[in-house]
Amino acid sequence: MRALLQRVSHANVIVDHKEIGRTERGLLILLCAMDGDTEDEAVYLASKIAKCRLFPDENGKTNLSILDIQGAALVVSQFTLSASWKKGNRPGFSAAADPETAKALYHSFCKKLEAAGVPVETGEFAASMQVNLSNEGPFTIWMDTQQPT
Repeated sequence: MRALLQRVSHANVIVDHKEIGRTERGLLILLCAMDGDTEDEAVYLASKIAKCRLFPDENGKTNLSILDIQGAALVVSQFTLSASWKKGNRPGFSAAADPETAKALYHSFCKKLEAAGVPVETGEFAASMQVNLSNEGPFTIWMDTQQPT
Protein backbone atom coordinates (compact mmCIF):
# COMPACT_ATOMS: atom_id res chain seq x y z
CA MET A 1 0.00 0.00 0.00
CA ARG A 2 1.05 3.55 -0.57
CA ALA A 3 0.12 6.46 1.62
CA LEU A 4 0.85 10.14 1.44
CA LEU A 5 0.48 11.66 4.91
CA GLN A 6 0.08 15.37 5.35
CA ARG A 7 0.11 16.95 8.79
CA VAL A 8 -2.86 19.32 8.82
CA SER A 9 -4.48 21.92 11.00
CA HIS A 10 -7.70 21.07 9.16
CA ALA A 11 -8.84 19.21 6.06
CA ASN A 12 -12.11 18.25 4.46
CA VAL A 13 -13.46 16.34 1.49
CA ILE A 14 -16.45 17.34 -0.62
CA VAL A 15 -18.52 15.19 -2.99
CA ASP A 16 -21.28 16.74 -5.10
CA HIS A 17 -20.99 20.05 -3.21
CA LYS A 18 -21.52 18.31 0.15
CA GLU A 19 -18.88 17.89 2.84
CA ILE A 20 -18.65 14.20 3.68
CA GLY A 21 -15.54 14.13 5.87
CA ARG A 22 -13.34 16.48 7.84
CA THR A 23 -10.66 16.64 10.46
CA GLU A 24 -9.14 19.37 12.53
CA ARG A 25 -5.56 18.87 13.78
CA GLY A 26 -4.25 15.55 12.56
CA LEU A 27 -3.50 13.87 9.27
CA LEU A 28 -4.85 13.85 5.77
CA ILE A 29 -3.97 10.39 4.46
CA LEU A 30 -4.17 9.75 0.72
CA LEU A 31 -4.20 5.96 0.35
CA CYS A 32 -3.63 3.60 -2.58
CA ALA A 33 -3.87 -0.19 -2.51
CA MET A 34 -1.37 -1.70 -4.91
CA ASP A 35 -1.65 -4.88 -6.96
CA GLY A 36 -0.69 -7.77 -4.68
CA ASP A 37 -1.48 -5.97 -1.42
CA THR A 38 -3.25 -7.96 1.27
CA GLU A 39 -4.82 -7.39 4.65
CA ASP A 40 -1.31 -7.62 6.13
CA GLU A 41 -0.29 -4.35 4.45
CA ALA A 42 -3.42 -2.59 5.71
CA VAL A 43 -2.75 -3.76 9.29
CA TYR A 44 0.95 -2.87 9.16
CA LEU A 45 0.40 0.58 7.66
CA ALA A 46 -2.41 1.53 10.05
CA SER A 47 -0.31 0.47 13.05
CA LYS A 48 2.75 2.32 11.78
CA ILE A 49 0.85 5.53 11.09
CA ALA A 50 -0.89 5.50 14.49
CA LYS A 51 2.49 5.35 16.26
CA CYS A 52 4.63 7.40 13.87
CA ARG A 53 6.01 10.55 15.51
CA LEU A 54 4.92 13.29 13.10
CA PHE A 55 3.92 16.14 15.40
CA PRO A 56 6.04 18.63 17.34
CA ASP A 57 6.39 18.51 21.11
CA GLU A 58 6.65 21.60 23.36
CA ASN A 59 10.26 22.07 22.18
CA GLY A 60 9.40 21.90 18.49
CA LYS A 61 10.92 18.41 18.08
CA THR A 62 8.94 15.91 16.01
CA ASN A 63 8.32 13.54 18.92
CA LEU A 64 4.55 13.07 19.13
CA SER A 65 2.23 10.67 17.34
CA ILE A 66 -1.31 11.38 16.22
CA LEU A 67 -2.39 9.43 19.31
CA ASP A 68 -0.26 11.64 21.57
CA ILE A 69 -1.90 14.82 20.28
CA GLN A 70 -5.37 13.24 20.27
CA GLY A 71 -5.63 14.07 16.59
CA ALA A 72 -7.81 12.56 13.91
CA ALA A 73 -7.35 11.36 10.35
CA LEU A 74 -9.16 12.05 7.13
CA VAL A 75 -8.47 9.09 4.82
CA VAL A 76 -9.07 9.51 1.09
CA SER A 77 -8.59 6.75 -1.48
CA GLN A 78 -6.35 7.85 -4.34
CA PHE A 79 -5.42 5.25 -6.94
CA THR A 80 -3.26 7.82 -8.75
CA LEU A 81 -0.52 7.23 -6.15
CA SER A 82 0.19 4.09 -8.20
CA ALA A 83 1.21 6.17 -11.23
CA SER A 84 4.01 4.95 -13.43
CA TRP A 85 5.31 8.00 -15.26
CA LYS A 86 8.68 7.13 -16.80
CA LYS A 87 7.39 5.70 -20.09
CA GLY A 88 5.61 8.14 -22.39
CA ASN A 89 3.75 11.23 -21.31
CA ARG A 90 0.56 9.77 -19.87
CA PRO A 91 0.89 8.15 -16.44
CA GLY A 92 -0.22 4.54 -16.17
CA PHE A 93 -2.11 3.13 -13.19
CA SER A 94 -1.94 -0.60 -13.82
CA ALA A 95 0.06 -1.14 -10.61
CA ALA A 96 -3.02 -0.25 -8.53
CA ALA A 97 -5.11 -3.03 -7.04
CA ASP A 98 -8.34 -3.87 -8.83
CA PRO A 99 -11.26 -1.75 -7.59
CA GLU A 100 -12.93 -4.51 -5.54
CA THR A 101 -9.70 -5.39 -3.70
CA ALA A 102 -8.74 -1.74 -3.31
CA LYS A 103 -12.10 -0.84 -1.77
CA ALA A 104 -11.89 -3.71 0.72
CA LEU A 105 -8.32 -2.79 1.72
CA TYR A 106 -9.21 0.91 2.00
CA HIS A 107 -12.06 0.13 4.40
CA SER A 108 -9.91 -2.35 6.30
CA PHE A 109 -7.13 0.22 6.72
CA CYS A 110 -9.64 2.77 8.07
CA LYS A 111 -11.05 0.25 10.55
CA LYS A 112 -7.56 -0.76 11.73
CA LEU A 113 -6.50 2.86 12.19
CA GLU A 114 -9.67 3.55 14.16
CA ALA A 115 -9.12 0.39 16.25
CA ALA A 116 -5.64 1.72 17.08
CA GLY A 117 -7.34 4.73 18.69
CA VAL A 118 -7.33 7.30 15.87
CA PRO A 119 -10.70 8.87 15.02
CA VAL A 120 -11.19 8.43 11.27
CA GLU A 121 -13.31 10.19 8.69
CA THR A 122 -13.25 9.21 5.04
CA GLY A 123 -13.83 10.29 1.51
CA GLU A 124 -16.00 8.26 -0.84
CA PHE A 125 -14.26 5.42 -2.63
CA ALA A 126 -14.11 5.94 -6.44
CA ALA A 127 -15.96 9.27 -6.30
CA SER A 128 -14.78 12.52 -7.80
CA MET A 129 -13.78 14.45 -4.67
CA GLN A 130 -12.58 17.90 -3.80
CA VAL A 131 -10.01 17.72 -1.00
CA ASN A 132 -9.07 20.86 0.91
CA LEU A 133 -6.33 21.11 3.50
CA SER A 134 -4.11 23.38 5.47
CA ASN A 135 -0.76 21.57 5.60
CA GLU A 136 1.16 22.37 8.79
CA GLY A 137 4.86 22.83 8.19
CA PRO A 138 4.45 21.88 5.39
CA PHE A 139 5.01 18.35 6.60
CA THR A 140 4.37 15.52 4.16
CA ILE A 141 5.52 11.87 4.43
CA TRP A 142 5.46 9.17 1.74
CA MET A 143 4.97 5.57 2.90
CA ASP A 144 5.09 2.48 0.73
CA THR A 145 4.80 -1.00 2.27
CA GLN A 146 6.52 -2.50 -0.78
CA GLN A 147 9.53 -0.24 -0.10
CA PRO A 148 9.43 0.23 3.70
CA THR A 149 12.74 2.10 4.06
